[in-house]
Amino acid sequence: MRQLLQNVQTGESLLADVPAPQPRDGFVQVRVAASLVSAGTERMVVEFGRKNILDKARSRPDLVRQTIDKARRDGILPTIETVRGRLGRPMALGYSCSGTVLALGRGVSEFEIGQPVACAGAGYAVHAESIIAPVNLVVAIPHALKLDSDSMFEAAAFTTLGAIAMQGIRLARIGLGDVAAVIGLGLLGQLTVQILKAAGCKVIGMDLQPYRSKLAARLGADATAVTAAEMTGRTLDASSGAGADAVLITADTHSDQPVSLAGDIARDRGVVVAVGSVGMNLPRRVYYEKELTFLISRSYGPGRYDPNYEEKGQDYPIGYVRWTEKRNLQAFAGLIADGRVDVKPLITHRFPIEGATRAYDLISGKTSDPFLGIVLKYPPDSDLSPRIDLAAASRQLPKAATNMRAPGAVKIGVLGAGNFAHGVLLPALKRAEGTEFIGVAAAGGPGAHYTASKFEFKYCTTRESELCEDPDIDALVIATRHDLHSRQVAAALAAGKHVFVEKPLALDQAGLKQVVEVYEADPSRVLMVGFNRRFAPMALELKSFFEKVSEPLVVQYRINAGFVPPTHWTQDAAQGGRILGEACHFIDWATWLVGLPAVSVTSNSLPDSGRYCRDNVVITLRYSSGSTAVITYLANGDRGLGKERIEVHGGGRSGLIDDFRRLELVKDGRRRVRRSWLRQDKGHRVECERFVAAVRSGGPAPIPAAQLWATTRATLAAVKSLELGQTISLAAPDASRPAAAVHTLRLL
Repeated sequence: MRQLLQNVQTGESLLADVPAPQPRDGFVQVRVAASLVSAGTERMVVEFGRKNILDKARSRPDLVRQTIDKARRDGILPTIETVRGRLGRPMALGYSCSGTVLALGRGVSEFEIGQPVACAGAGYAVHAESIIAPVNLVVAIPHALKLDSDSMFEAAAFTTLGAIAMQGIRLARIGLGDVAAVIGLGLLGQLTVQILKAAGCKVIGMDLQPYRSKLAARLGADATAVTAAEMTGRTLDASSGAGADAVLITADTHSDQPVSLAGDIARDRGVVVAVGSVGMNLPRRVYYEKELTFLISRSYGPGRYDPNYEEKGQDYPIGYVRWTEKRNLQAFAGLIADGRVDVKPLITHRFPIEGATRAYDLISGKTSDPFLGIVLKYPPDSDLSPRIDLAAASRQLPKAATNMRAPGAVKIGVLGAGNFAHGVLLPALKRAEGTEFIGVAAAGGPGAHYTASKFEFKYCTTRESELCEDPDIDALVIATRHDLHSRQVAAALAAGKHVFVEKPLALDQAGLKQVVEVYEADPSRVLMVGFNRRFAPMALELKSFFEKVSEPLVVQYRINAGFVPPTHWTQDAAQGGRILGEACHFIDWATWLVGLPAVSVTSNSLPDSGRYCRDNVVITLRYSSGSTAVITYLANGDRGLGKERIEVHGGGRSGLIDDFRRLELVKDGRRRVRRSWLRQDKGHRVECERFVAAVRSGGPAPIPAAQLWATTRATLAAVKSLELGQTISLAAPDASRPAAAVHTLRLL
């Protein structure tokens, strides 16, 4: 299918052939008929892309600080590679469209196949021939609009922008008989004027462009203006000298003039709502003297940016939240159907999807034509295949030079095309001797196609089962979200594939049991988990330093992981949280160094809120040899300290690794120090080489399966210890110990 994308490095828009998305749980797949180009929001994205690297940095100082911090922690070269990788990925454009339902994900029952719908949301309702959107961002098109399918879809494509206007009006809390002023009469302002009139308000609008003011007057505004002086006079006239009850700023400008004018024309104790993106240096005197309320409207309404609402479909009870973003979408669609909002006069340009890049020439100023509403139209019968063979497809996206592989190469398929796969795994696998990339699958078509093009895969797909079913693929690399790992590993092993899966292997006992049973039915396949730190050169040197020590060791591993907000996907209960998702790395490393599985695990945490937000945890592992490992995982430290510090002591020796950039070994008062100045080496390259070599030679696996089970058991025990407040035994129960003191975890 065709989708409109933006090259973030150059700011240029391009139409690409990408695999069509597939419906997933709680999502609706839609064949798009029309989509709306939002001049304000999308122009801002395009303008950012067209800035040079210095101007990009000036406009996003927050990202500059993150980049500097990463360079300090990880080294200059990995940071440069990460920045280049992220800037190279294409960005999907658009957030408002309409079309007909093609397929329903599991759990969706309110829609039917073939039903006309409107869709919302950046990353979902994009400019593409087919999209998938979560159920709370999809609404049915009212029956009254269905008389003319072509105009119906055009009108319904405005639904998202209409919901944005509606949310701003709801924040202003105005209605019948109130005086409302609207500053900025672009697309958003024109819709705001019409909704206010439908609510019974007296409306005064202003825009610097005379034709927009005239259009607003034609669509119902009681008075309009093109200068601040005119706006002040007409607002005072309409309100008998009192001023506007509410001022809605729907302009798109860096200037502070709109908020200053809003303060001048608002009545005493009036409300000013910023709906558009404007400068917000408020003039204190006028806002103080009138005791004005200033509000910033957040997109479509309650539920926006809440992953539980948007991604998981958890609605808010109507008795507590009357107007959610979905209800705003429905209400606006109803206004169009009832004829109280007319969007036809707002459409100045229509482009077929083949000419979509011309729309961005308009909004970016490449052409000087005046514009307002720009609608993209899509054919009703385009190919929506979930797979694209790159050898046959025209490649609009960047492609690396061809690199022929030797006969007998390991043929690799990849599930997942996120930042880690792009920046770490795929480059390491590409450099490993004897690999050939066959197919890549990802939920998003643009990500799958870009990955396939950049790393020279033969095809890309949005259907993960295609990789398991492909007889040409020897090994499957899994770099998806954590909740998918155990299921995908089991499916790949059952299909006869060798498997490399990024940690964690499983999030619960059932997932681990599933993997173990499938693997043990045929242990000839290589199963690898991405516990890369045990392959790091400094780690190998440290282990060698302690190899002849016969007495127990004390291992201290401190991870200054940094704060991650509760809304981040890693904090989602379904993804297991940070202990299962990240601490397994460090549990594996300590267990590898000691050379034995842990026999007991004790966890303690600071009193963070929420079961899966325990991000400050001390995990104590005990081993049958008497060795002890203490893993301190922290989210409350300063990132300037560095992320990882390891100390090992025993047998009169001490060793230290600082962020895998400095190794210090001390024995008999003599100190040996090694540093890596330009980059960290956490073992990714070696682990990939070892995995490929094991597949080519027929084994053994770089990490024995028993160690994978042991690490996963210990990680699950760490979470269980937090829940119960007890030590968890991983050995056989000891009848001599009080039952209340130790809880035995039986996993297999």
